[in-house]
Amino acid sequence: MILGSDQSQTARLEQNRQRSMRRRDVTRAVRDVRERLSSESGTRPAFDYEILLEYARNRLSSWLPVGLLILALGGTAAYWMTYQYVAVWAGAVFIAHTLIGLTARRFSQTPAGTVNLKYWRRQFLIAEAMFGLVFSALFFLPGAIFGGTGTFAFGALLTAIAVLAMVASNLPRAVVFSTLPIAIGGALKLAMGRGFVDYSMASFLVLAEVFFVLLAYRLYESTLTMMEFRVEKDALIAELEQAKVISDDSRRRAEEANLAKSRFLATMSHELRTPLNAILGFSEIMMNEVFGPVGNQHYKGYASDIHTSGQHLLKLINEILDLSRIEAGRYQINEEAVTLSFLAEECHHLLKLKAKSKNLTIVEQFEPNLPKIWADERAVRQIILNLLSNAVKFTQPGGEIRIRLGWTAGGGQYVSVRDNGPGIPENEIPIVLQAFGQGSLAIQTAEQGTGLGLPICVALMQMHDGTLDLQSKLREGTEVTITFPPSRVMEVMPPIEDGASAKGRRAGQRRYA
Repeated sequence: MILGSDQSQTARLEQNRQRSMRRRDVTRAVRDVRERLSSESGTRPAFDYEILLEYARNRLSSWLPVGLLILALGGTAAYWMTYQYVAVWAGAVFIAHTLIGLTARRFSQTPAGTVNLKYWRRQFLIAEAMFGLVFSALFFLPGAIFGGTGTFAFGALLTAIAVLAMVASNLPRAVVFSTLPIAIGGALKLAMGRGFVDYSMASFLVLAEVFFVLLAYRLYESTLTMMEFRVEKDALIAELEQAKVISDDSRRRAEEANLAKSRFLATMSHELRTPLNAILGFSEIMMNEVFGPVGNQHYKGYASDIHTSGQHLLKLINEILDLSRIEAGRYQINEEAVTLSFLAEECHHLLKLKAKSKNLTIVEQFEPNLPKIWADERAVRQIILNLLSNAVKFTQPGGEIRIRLGWTAGGGQYVSVRDNGPGIPENEIPIVLQAFGQGSLAIQTAEQGTGLGLPICVALMQMHDGTLDLQSKLREGTEVTITFPPSRVMEVMPPIEDGASAKGRRAGQRRYA
């Protein structure tokens, strides 16, 4: 039943998780569609602002390099034409370039909440178109600008188109507005040469314009994808933080509730045990007929049943209270020098009668001369007694139980209890080690217990810095091993001799010599 309830709870948690994920995906899809419908560019309004802001920043950061490029082109063009025309052209282009920089600076300084995206996008496009028209005027100024070959024009045009496409890639329409006049004007001027090379350069310039515009759109899409990923990452981080807060709060409440339960049960020890001891005492008096015979034998049988039930209930309460005190941190261990072999023999003696009634054989295999360990004698006795009682309880009549004590490979000591009972399925071992957990086959083949013995043993071994290991196979048996670390093993020291005895022994040795 415990396994089935765990599986059903896991299935419910998985269904709730999937339902929550579907709800989140639907909400996100509806929000994205609504934002795209309300946006002029087909993206989220927040993305529109960020794209314009990135464009403005790129324009500001590239203002000086583009200005130097304009001066370099003007200086080179002065080689073929009158420098007065070049100075007028360079001044006009520089004014258009400065206008774009000032517009970008004003936009970047405007608070995000007061930005009119439509207005600013129009301002940028107008400024880019003015820059492209003024720049293309270079090739229509009077003078022999191309030196008969058009090489300078072709190189200057490609350089200008490439630089503007990279700088304004966050706003593809701005790339079109700025580079299209340059490409068209340059292609027309090159075609006027009426030579094969001129026609080839004009055609290549048109293809280059198409290529750089497509490249700008691809860079724009990559920027949008990066923003989408960033938003999803931020959303996931926010969800994880919220889930962590909820999980921490739920864990804190669960820990507080568990601690309150444990403290309540630990403080109820006297109140629960006192009436049970009275029930056990009075039922034992009636069962043994201390004050005279009981007139009806049925009453005597009822008194025996009351006594047996009271003992079972007291054992259950003691185990629950022990586990509660351990969980509440109120279980105190009194450490002292303990001999494991003595405790194992004592537990064997206590369960010998019960094992004999089931025709069970208990075999002891102890390594000799084991030193003492530093532990709580009552706790270690309880651990070994629980392991032995489980072995006796779950082993069929005629079976065998082996108790082994010895050294571990690391210098610690271990106690192992092995039986040839029904065994435990591998998938049920974690359940058996939990509070109130029992194996299905063990429940069918033996008397039911409380399911608290092994969890108490695990907790007590952890308090002793030790471990409990359970190995089991179906129809072969079960072996439970408790291991104490080397730090718990007490080293045997040689006897300390005082000065007088050592001096007398040396004198005796001289006398005999």
